[in-house]
Amino acid sequence: MAKKSAAPKPRKEETRSFEAEVGRLLKIVAGSLYSEREIFLRELLSNASDACDRLRYAALTDSSLLADDPDLRVTVTIDKKAKTITVTDNGIGMGREELISELGTIARSGTSAFMESLDKKGGDKGGDADLSLIGQFGVGFYSAYMVADEIVVISRKAGDGQSWSWTSDGAGTYTIAPVEEAAEEAGPRGTAITLHMRKDAKEFLETQRLRHIIKTYSDHIALPIQLTGGEADAESETVNSAQALWTRAKKDITPEQYAEFYHHSGHLFDEPWMTIHNRVEGKIEYTNLLYIPSTKPFDLFQPERKTHIKLYVKRVFITDDQEDLLPAHLRFMRGIVDSEDMPLNISREMLQNNPVVAKIRTGLIKRILGELERRAKKDPEDYALFWDNFGAVMKEGIYENVDYSDRLIGLLRAHSTAPGGVISLDEYVAHMKDGQDAIYYITGDNLESAARSPQLEAFRAKGVEVLLLCDPVDEFWLTRVEKHGDKPFKSVTQGGIDLSAIADDKSADDKAAKTKAAPDDEMDKLIALFKLTLADQVKDVVVSSRLTDSPCCLVADEGDMDMHLARLMKQHQGFGEGAKRIFEINPKHSLVKALAHKVDKDGAGDALADVAWLLLDQARIVEGEQPPDQAAFAKRLSKLIEMGLEG
Repeated sequence: MAKKSAAPKPRKEETRSFEAEVGRLLKIVAGSLYSEREIFLRELLSNASDACDRLRYAALTDSSLLADDPDLRVTVTIDKKAKTITVTDNGIGMGREELISELGTIARSGTSAFMESLDKKGGDKGGDADLSLIGQFGVGFYSAYMVADEIVVISRKAGDGQSWSWTSDGAGTYTIAPVEEAAEEAGPRGTAITLHMRKDAKEFLETQRLRHIIKTYSDHIALPIQLTGGEADAESETVNSAQALWTRAKKDITPEQYAEFYHHSGHLFDEPWMTIHNRVEGKIEYTNLLYIPSTKPFDLFQPERKTHIKLYVKRVFITDDQEDLLPAHLRFMRGIVDSEDMPLNISREMLQNNPVVAKIRTGLIKRILGELERRAKKDPEDYALFWDNFGAVMKEGIYENVDYSDRLIGLLRAHSTAPGGVISLDEYVAHMKDGQDAIYYITGDNLESAARSPQLEAFRAKGVEVLLLCDPVDEFWLTRVEKHGDKPFKSVTQGGIDLSAIADDKSADDKAAKTKAAPDDEMDKLIALFKLTLADQVKDVVVSSRLTDSPCCLVADEGDMDMHLARLMKQHQGFGEGAKRIFEINPKHSLVKALAHKVDKDGAGDALADVAWLLLDQARIVEGEQPPDQAAFAKRLSKLIEMGLEG
């Protein structure tokens, strides 16, 4: 047996303040964050199970960690006289630094997002609206303060020689101190969490009550959970079945058991939108129990784009961050994979290039996509809910995963200018008008602004449906996928749009069609003036065939970068101005006709030049941009208003 590492020099007891976020969180918990307080035990048992899993993995490379106490277990002890409940595990344990980082701070990359979510849900008021937050952000330990007015944690990290205590009443500070043991005894490995129960939580000091909670929420945990009753001579009983849920036959698992394992494995509080449980046999053998959440996990758009599938080998936990099991565009998935074909002592480095992992990855992707295809066909409305949550992530795969891009495009759903919900690309093609030869789309920051874009006016007049694509990733997958079937994708904000082969929509308002345009000779002179005035700002000034209601708009030249993409690149990567746009003006608009009529008037040149600048800035504002010279814009606008009042 290897020697335990030398115990650190004991420090004196010290009192520390909670991180500000933890202080706010505890304030919310005190206000009964959960509608069912029994959840506290589920969270503590789940954490204890994780600690045992992590020790089992660590022991694969250092067997001495398990030598003194090889039988992993969790124990729940009731002491009615002391009015305490103690949850004990003999897992990996924590040292001083871990106690501070895990219990004194929200040691998660999503801390800021977590606090933002609290603000959106009602600040420090708590309530049922915040029910899912603690589980989503991995801080379920604090739920114990719903039933306890003081918590004492005693822990010794496996391989260390010093135990530490952590004590707090949740009021803003906690105390951490070394535990003084006998000279030859370092205390038991693992963690013991003692809850000093509040007066209004006496129900949880009853053995039958805790037995029911454990059976309901933690029966699936693959470790024995022992319960010792409140009587002095009470014997321990193993309450749960201690069998890994995924090893059972599907017919023997209830929906409630599936849901509780989802809560346990994913540390989530919503209900799973889909459960995928199957066993694969053949050249390789593995079992997967996967879930799709019904709400967005908090870290869905974290830059790391981490996946969250736990890998087991022959029921032994290996890792919970094996990135090669699923691609990043399926990172919303939760659950486990249990392989029968990898060695138990496999390292994380060996996993990265393991051919078994690669085959499992392929099998999982195909299974998930197949289940989504079936749900999309069977229940389109329910599938639309999934797409609303995870469509932006799925579309990353169209750009990154060439092998599955066709299937992902088949799963794609999008809003459009037509009434109703989201549609598939096949449905869009089926709706195309006679004479329409392309799939038209517009990208934007949100649906509302995209739907109001002046570039859509001619399409509405023709009754041509346009897809509204408002996720940042849309700009990128569209550069890789040029067509769907034989229909090319075409942005309505680019030049070269010709709708002349499409008949006008009979249901459309024909007012614009009956409106006469300004005379050609007057328009030619106005355009010449605008070109001269705006020569340094735009690539060209042309008569628009796409506008019906607006006086002007900006479009990208055919072959140039789409305007929304250019704006994103400038905002996030510091790119320069990029290619100049084409300035289109509507010859049927009353303002444009009035300007064209005045172009030959004496002294109109300076005023029309100011109007040209104002119209250009107006077009920029409609596109979500700021006028480059806001002071000049305001000056010209004031001057024009003054002239109008004087006239």
